[in-house]
Amino acid sequence: MKAWVDETKCQGHTLCAMAAGEFFVLSDEDGHASAPDQHVPPELEAKVRLAAGGCPEQAIVIEA
Repeated sequence: MKAWVDETKCQGHTLCAMAAGEFFVLSDEDGHASAPDQHVPPELEAKVRLAAGGCPEQAIVIEA
C-alpha cells in the first residue's frame, strides 16, 4: 500500500499525525503533513487508513 498527502488540500489540522504519527510528518512552520516514504509498512496500514478517513480535507491519498 502507498499513501501520500495532497499538498493542495492539506490545511494543517494535524489529525493524521495523531492517528499515525509513525508515518506522517508535520511541518514546523504551518503544521501541514507529508509522508516522506509513500510505502506504508504493513503494521501501519490500519492507522494510515484511519488517518485518511479522519482527514477533514480528505487530503490523504491511498493507493493499494
